[in-house]
Amino acid sequence: MATLVTSGRAGLAASVKARNIFLGIGSGQTSWDTSLPSEATSSTALNNAIGYRKSTQADFVTTDANGSITLPSGNYTVSSSETNLLYIKFQLQFEDANTSTIRETGIFLDTVVDSSLPSGQMFFTSGDVTSTGTLYLIEHIASVIRTPATRESFEFVLTF
Repeated sequence: MATLVTSGRAGLAASVKARNIFLGIGSGQTSWDTSLPSEATSSTALNNAIGYRKSTQADFVTTDANGSITLPSGNYTVSSSETNLLYIKFQLQFEDANTSTIRETGIFLDTVVDSSLPSGQMFFTSGDVTSTGTLYLIEHIASVIRTPATRESFEFVLTF
């Protein structure tokens, strides 16, 4: 029987890390405020997209009980070598969708934005995006009400 080996998994993580990685945020449905629906593995897009934020950080990590990256799945430390664990962080700045209610998020690979927009821009409205790319994961979340006085961070460790 064929087995995907550790170095192969690290190679897959490296191929994802090399791509344009964006967090899509969406308002979902107001009915989700009382009962969050399960995510569908057949999803290809957000239910009601607000915008897309380019990743702030993408690093290989290792599990480490004393690691400085703390997530519900455990603690991690950044690794200088490729691993099968890819840490991705997205930080919405004060002005990003600053009056929206977020009920869904998704990681998108190979998102394409309008080429006439300024280089260095990190947040894009749905209208700024010419192709959302491939939806890698989707998550329905308890409502996050954005205000111009807060930043929100979304962090994930993807296992390959």
